[in-house]
Amino acid sequence: MIFRILTFPIRYTFSKVKRAVGKLDTIQLEPLFAFGNSSEVYFKARVVEGYKQSIPSEKKSASRNMLAAIRRYSGSSVPDIKVRVKLGGQEVLVVSDGEGIVEGYFNCPSTGEVEEKMSFNFVQEEDVKFQSEEVRFSVTRYKTEHPFGVISDIDDTILISKATQVGEKLWLSVSKNAYTRRPFPGISKFYKKLSNNGENPIFYVSSSDWNLNEMIKDFLNYRDIPKGPLLLQDLHVNLKNIWKSGGGSHAHKGEKIDFLFDLYPNMQFILIGDSGQHDPELYAEAIKKHPGRVKAVYIRLIREMDEERKKLLDAHTDRIAIAYVKNTEEAIEHAEYHKFLN
Repeated sequence: MIFRILTFPIRYTFSKVKRAVGKLDTIQLEPLFAFGNSSEVYFKARVVEGYKQSIPSEKKSASRNMLAAIRRYSGSSVPDIKVRVKLGGQEVLVVSDGEGIVEGYFNCPSTGEVEEKMSFNFVQEEDVKFQSEEVRFSVTRYKTEHPFGVISDIDDTILISKATQVGEKLWLSVSKNAYTRRPFPGISKFYKKLSNNGENPIFYVSSSDWNLNEMIKDFLNYRDIPKGPLLLQDLHVNLKNIWKSGGGSHAHKGEKIDFLFDLYPNMQFILIGDSGQHDPELYAEAIKKHPGRVKAVYIRLIREMDEERKKLLDAHTDRIAIAYVKNTEEAIEHAEYHKFLN
């Protein structure tokens, strides 16, 4: 995070200089999410120099996956690009920030359409070439009347990542792709039961950076794990600091959890994480901040927790189902006992 802050002026200036001398590559817009409730929709996208995305395959070697990772992380975010975003007859003009991020929200009641679309249109500029002038993206709205929602971590919760071991984590990140990364056994079964065929929304909150957005979506799809909005970290990770992906401060996860509780004020949530990093502390804080809103907490024990960390959650066992599980089957048994699964 400190590296990111210190190098921001250099990265920002470099992008501006490339643009000024006409060396900026064709740029593209990558939608990240567009979701909300019956009256509000929040969106996020990023503007980057165009690069060819690699198609995942079980047959690709580690070297080919590493080349794909290099392409993914060598792409540059592009600041100061104007984008018009439209939804339901409304329009906002946003400008990409120093990390290429475009974000905002619409106060826009649902039209009741089967498929609601948001459009992103680049504002034409002489010194910029666009891969596509317009990008359309589906909007997902969740009603607050859902029985409950799920907020889940990704690394070492559903995806085997070795997040606490920097060397192994980095090797997994660059040597494998969405089809060869492995989930924990039983995750698809557990999350499908929790979602009840989409009746209960699942939100994925992770410290992974946005460069991994497509990989995570492909992984969820390939492993038949229910889809849901990805809320990743706004950390510009490139070839120089790729090892930081998934690390650094995890405060943003708490902020995104608070955001979801506020966006769906009548919804209870089941929180799922692991013991490797800061999930127990973050979830204990969420319980205190949002009394009566947390239905259950599941912590996967990828390493033993000391008693001080456990006490943070155990203080709430009189009114909240707390489970420390060594495998997914234990989580399923606990959820069935408490009638969270259909």
